[in-house]
Amino acid sequence: MSEQTQERTREREADAERRVVVVGAGMAGVQTAVALREQGFTGPVTLIGAEPHQPYDRPPLSKAVLLGTAEGSAFDVDFEALGITLRLGCEALGVRPAEHVLDTSAGPVPYDVLVLATGAEPLRLPGTEGVPGVHLLRTLDDAERLRPVLARQHDVVVVGAGWIGAEFATAAREAGCAVTVVEAADRPLAGALPDEVAAPMTDWYADAGAVLRTHTRVERVEPGGPAEPGHVVVLDDGSRLPADAVVVGIGARPATAWLAGSGIALGAQGEVLADDRLRTSAPDVHAVGDCASFPSGRYGERLLVHHWDNALQGPRTVAADIVGAVGGEAVAAYDPVPYFWSEQFGRFVQYAGHHTAADTTLWRGDPSGPAWTVCWLREGRLAALLAVGRPRDLAQGKRLIQAGATMDPRLLADPARPLKAATA
Repeated sequence: MSEQTQERTREREADAERRVVVVGAGMAGVQTAVALREQGFTGPVTLIGAEPHQPYDRPPLSKAVLLGTAEGSAFDVDFEALGITLRLGCEALGVRPAEHVLDTSAGPVPYDVLVLATGAEPLRLPGTEGVPGVHLLRTLDDAERLRPVLARQHDVVVVGAGWIGAEFATAAREAGCAVTVVEAADRPLAGALPDEVAAPMTDWYADAGAVLRTHTRVERVEPGGPAEPGHVVVLDDGSRLPADAVVVGIGARPATAWLAGSGIALGAQGEVLADDRLRTSAPDVHAVGDCASFPSGRYGERLLVHHWDNALQGPRTVAADIVGAVGGEAVAAYDPVPYFWSEQFGRFVQYAGHHTAADTTLWRGDPSGPAWTVCWLREGRLAALLAVGRPRDLAQGKRLIQAGATMDPRLLADPARPLKAATA
């Protein structure tokens, strides 16, 4: 037997003795488990999920599942064939890193390597916890509770004009519901996009027949009376909105409260502070997806990305780092170009990059029209772009960001010119 063959045999034997436990059965957790097998890991892999359902994808919940065009969105993964053990309906309660033990509602689970992939949880509207008819939209159960609301074409009040609020309002209007969206800021997507970029999106609501009320906060939700069946949403200006259902979409935070006392370092927003290989401050513990931030060399700051693509890409780095820990192979730093998309009011919106440190903003096309793009530059290089109905701009722009391409602003502003032909 050659020395190289002997080394591979030792690596496989070391793998076979290591137990990897993945906490969280969403996209990030499932993809981590799958990536481990794809990259040759042969040891036990256990995937733990708090929900009782087979692991499922979340994006269809805001449209296909809500509108009844799909019963669910379970991942097309044969866990048994991959040798991945599922433990569903099992809630993570804490971690004891020094003992390499995960505490769960079903008892302690020992691990050699632990991956935190618990995602994010939606923020609740204060004072509405447990109030019937007030809904969140994060889980399959949430979507199932909301589906009859849309089917019966009820009057709906949506709290928050962010991405999830806009997507739910879109589905509700498609179903024939009367929709009012209440937003505390002066425009939609106030926390995600600059004023001048979000401003054109205000008209999308009226065009779709939805009412958008900005500069408005919800004071409370009251049960309706004889003249106001259902619920009444009381606003800070004293006005009252009757509603058969209230849907809250005011943001999300990393689902990490259960890590209190573990010693695992968390950031200001409660996110797990991971390094550029998605390792945490605790030995043999990784974190991936919505629950973790990571340092970006490309943007020179730590990023917390609550989007599907991050949960798809990060697991490959986690798996490579776990597998490489035996083989001693170097693992490339995790430094993706963030990407997400949203379908709202008949428009396909895509975003790539990170714009907050940009010094120049350029428009391609008329924002009052059906298709346009905004580009952000930093020191002449493309840092980010948002494309509405221009998927080619997005695809070419993402590659230009990855390449660190310097752009010619005059050429870039011409919407008839392909982005890839606008380099300096």
